[in-house]
Amino acid sequence: MAKQEGELTVAYNKEAKAEYDIIETYEAGIVLEGSEVKALRNKQTVSFKDSFVRIEDGEAWLYNLYIAPYRFTTLKPPDPLRKRKLLLHKREILRLMGKVKEKGYTIIPLRVYFKRGRAKVEIALAKGKKAHDRREELRQRDLERQLRRELKEGRLKL
Repeated sequence: MAKQEGELTVAYNKEAKAEYDIIETYEAGIVLEGSEVKALRNKQTVSFKDSFVRIEDGEAWLYNLYIAPYRFTTLKPPDPLRKRKLLLHKREILRLMGKVKEKGYTIIPLRVYFKRGRAKVEIALAKGKKAHDRREELRQRDLERQLRRELKEGRLKL
């Protein structure tokens, strides 16, 4: 959990960078119920599996973000997978809406964090990677790792 400039990261979407090319990122507020905020502050389970953002009627909605119910809630806890409204500026929503209409673009959440006491979600405009792109990326990473190892062991002379 990284803490920087008054930010406390609660959860990070690890699969996002492997499966998507990130084009742009945006910071959005998220509308939560009280017990959900308490669950996030306690760092209870947050899962990004199959989560995405959809724009409906000029509003951004986050789907399938799992926030584990708060253990000590006295009222009936909200559905952990319910859709949650995202708070963005109108021009950001219009820009995202225009980009998503293009073929292959989607909006995904990258991380959930607190900034100055408010729950935020970092969302990204992304384009899905093809299988061959992922394989090429893994190949490049392995080559770089091998090169660093050889430099460190002194086998490779420059």
